[in-house]
Amino acid sequence: MSLSGLLNAIWYEGRPIPSLLLPLERLYRVVVKRKRQAFLAGHTLSYRARVPVIVVGNLTVGGTGKTPVILWLANHCSQRGLRVGVVSRGYGAKPPSLPWLVRPDQSANEVGDEPLLIAQRARVPVVIDPDRARAVRRLEQEGVDLILSDDGLQHYRLARDLELVLVDAARGFGNRHCLPAGPLREPLQRLEQVDAVLCNGQAEDSAEGFGLTLAPAGLVSLADDSDGSLERFPAGQPVHAVAGIGNPERFFGTLEALDWRPIRHPFADHEAYHPEQLRFDDGLPVVMTEKDAVKCRSFAGPDWWYLKVDAVPSAGFVAWFDEQLARLTGQPSWRL
Repeated sequence: MSLSGLLNAIWYEGRPIPSLLLPLERLYRVVVKRKRQAFLAGHTLSYRARVPVIVVGNLTVGGTGKTPVILWLANHCSQRGLRVGVVSRGYGAKPPSLPWLVRPDQSANEVGDEPLLIAQRARVPVVIDPDRARAVRRLEQEGVDLILSDDGLQHYRLARDLELVLVDAARGFGNRHCLPAGPLREPLQRLEQVDAVLCNGQAEDSAEGFGLTLAPAGLVSLADDSDGSLERFPAGQPVHAVAGIGNPERFFGTLEALDWRPIRHPFADHEAYHPEQLRFDDGLPVVMTEKDAVKCRSFAGPDWWYLKVDAVPSAGFVAWFDEQLARLTGQPSWRL
């Protein structure tokens, strides 16, 4: 079993926690607590942007659906007349310099898969830099009205006006231990201090948070960017399902819900693909996530597709968020 598989079994499947990990978890909790206390006490040198900053993060390691939510937020705010910008760490990116303003025609190897996806689909300025405060200063030069931080909940060098936390409704918080004994980046008490929690995979609002679902919106060809209907494949169609995301099973489950029969090919999050990894040579179609597609277009076959998904937050969240926009931007809510 791989290390990631072992950790997944410990964190989410009830396998006993090795005794070595428990003292490491206690040390991790001490470090995290001190870091948070220093921020709250004003001891951390944090950059306060000239425009509102909204952090979209998670409490657990791995994917919870942040990128679709960032896309929804960018579109929602843009429709209300706000010029939106996004900052991202740019995991695995190798830009010529930092901070770097992402161009939609760049490669994922250069700017990272998620920043490139956001720049291409949302058509808003995206700046990458592990130092998010520095990224925000660069983004302010683009004349934005509002900044979305893709992740960065624990990046206290950046002051924020609103904190949104994504939770995978199916996996929850696993064994509820902090790293490395569990998947938590911070203790669960941190949820009491954020502004809103969105539960991905939960259609209705609940005591745990606002509802959020990811709705399949269509197929897109990697070969020529043409759109394809979700009815393109008949029920029971076997497809090679490629997912290099934090939780590949969520993607495979979505394909099964569409009545297709996915042949599972899970990869590590942010996988840097090589053509031989995806050479199946059996004539079956290949379906992958949009995040994977930005890295595979250059060697894609004629029957390769990505599944486009849209975040669908609950009506309760939309109403709440519009109230926050009015408060942060100073515009009456009826104008937003």
